[in-house]
Amino acid sequence: MRVTAAIAAIAIVTSTCDAFTPSSSVPSRSVTALFEKNAPGHDVRSAGAATEMDPEEAKIQAAFAEHQQNAPKLGWATDIRSLVQYNHGFAVMSTNSKANSGYPGGSVVGFAPDEEGRPLFVFSGMSTHTQDILADPRCSVTIASKEFKGAADGRVNLMGEVSLVANEEKEAAKAAYLAKHPGAFWVEFGDFNWFRMDKIVDIRFVGGFARAGSVTPEEYAEAEPDPIMAFGGHVAQHMNEDHQDSTIAMIANAIPGLEVDEAVITSVDSLGMYVKVSRTPRASDQPQQFKMRLPFPRKAEDRKDVKNVIVEMTQAAAVAPAQSE
Repeated sequence: MRVTAAIAAIAIVTSTCDAFTPSSSVPSRSVTALFEKNAPGHDVRSAGAATEMDPEEAKIQAAFAEHQQNAPKLGWATDIRSLVQYNHGFAVMSTNSKANSGYPGGSVVGFAPDEEGRPLFVFSGMSTHTQDILADPRCSVTIASKEFKGAADGRVNLMGEVSLVANEEKEAAKAAYLAKHPGAFWVEFGDFNWFRMDKIVDIRFVGGFARAGSVTPEEYAEAEPDPIMAFGGHVAQHMNEDHQDSTIAMIANAIPGLEVDEAVITSVDSLGMYVKVSRTPRASDQPQQFKMRLPFPRKAEDRKDVKNVIVEMTQAAAVAPAQSE
């Protein structure tokens, strides 16, 4: 994996305050050290007068940083491959404009990944993006995660070359596309042609605040989609609608002292969950909102196992306060 930039350990997720979100992609310096360096050290509205962070809040932030650094996560290639596989099937394609030389053209297009994760398309010969790629096959495709609502959610950009699908591969391409877009009756129209991004030259990934970088095309091609992410959105929706209090309790159990007011699960995979939380730090009246990793105690193998793991975590969180009394 090639990390494009050193990512700050503190992600600014509201207009008025810093959220403490350590990056798993910072290669050499400890997250705790970064955390301490980037922690607010003064109030700019008081003529530079230094203020000390509440000691208990400092302990909570240090514990959070250590927890996040050690929380199991999918490999980046698997994360990216899963995002493409389980996407809603639409993306923004940017082509080199044939009509306006030197300018990029953007189009929202339908797509479906093949077995290697290469995007498949079926385009009308009248479309401007069809004319663009026939003249210059170089383009990029930007794909947002299925649950995308803002900068805290994942997106990936595949840069490469798109070419016509060979006649002997069209039926397989059609099957893959219709599996993603079962109502796409136009695939039978005579003026529509099949295309595929056969050559991927660069992959850029943003998984949310404090998580950005890339993988090689070879790493991407070798990765397999995480099976739990195929239905993880349904699990997240159920938990958010009916059991948000359990998610809040699980966070408090995982990181003692970290009390949050709101916890919305944004994605679920075989190793854990990403949760967008809101809280107000000790000795502060400024709320924070940030995304954190809440790992499973063990890898989940299927839908039933995910339910069992979450039940185990919920029960453990319920027992913890009684044991501490």
